[in-house]
Amino acid sequence: MIGRAAGRATSPGEDPRMTSDNPVADRLLTDARKKTARLESPALAKAALIVGIVAVLASPISIAGWILGAIAVGLGVPGVQRPASAKQAKIAIVLGVAAILIGVFFFTWNIASRGA
Repeated sequence: MIGRAAGRATSPGEDPRMTSDNPVADRLLTDARKKTARLESPALAKAALIVGIVAVLASPISIAGWILGAIAVGLGVPGVQRPASAKQAKIAIVLGVAAILIGVFFFTWNIASRGA
């Protein structure tokens, strides 16, 4: 059975509502699908987790711990809002805060040891 959609003949397996007569609508639909795929991607949380691990390892060098810890927290906060990667993002935030605190400890210890 051949139907007609918007003055155009459709094949039997084609949905008459899903025609590509409108290139603007096709482009918008493609952009929306890309945005949805990007929002569901765990890449941001993975990046935050990697930076958080590096931040904890580098935190005895106080300024590196502060900077990398802040970056891990900054990447982790938007990652928490994505359901696919919320757990990884929360771990990254904890690691970032821990790196900042360890960096503060080593900075304070360094200052105290110089004064004594």
